[in-house]
Amino acid sequence: MASEGNEHIDIQETVEIPADAAAKGGSLTVEESLEIVLKKALVNDGLVRGAKESIKALDRKDAELCVLCETTEEAGIVALVEALCNEHKIRLIKVSDSKKLGEMAGLCKIDREGNPRKVVGASVVVIRKWGEESAARTTLLEHFGSQ
Repeated sequence: MASEGNEHIDIQETVEIPADAAAKGGSLTVEESLEIVLKKALVNDGLVRGAKESIKALDRKDAELCVLCETTEEAGIVALVEALCNEHKIRLIKVSDSKKLGEMAGLCKIDREGNPRKVVGASVVVIRKWGEESAARTTLLEHFGSQ
């Protein structure tokens, strides 16, 4: 009996990681680098999404990079995340749109054409493990080194 209606979806089919622009001769912007790094961390099980879990990871010093949405409605979350990052010397980068952060962190459905649908906003995302070495990661680390 064939399994009708049950489809096996491979993770590599649903998560498209763009090719590094540096390999093509171009340079990556910080936003493009952040998107690539977040997707690679998601695939390698190194991404923590959501305020509660992210704050736990920051408090345990189990974080390489924290991405915070500037437009978070809870001012206490913003203050707590900034304080934990400063105290534990964890890199912090801020983005302006929670929906874009949610899309970069994989909090959405991808339709057949590859477009994101039903995007859920994210206030805080933490990278615990980078995943593999890439030009995007190098670009982000250079960005933090120049500040």
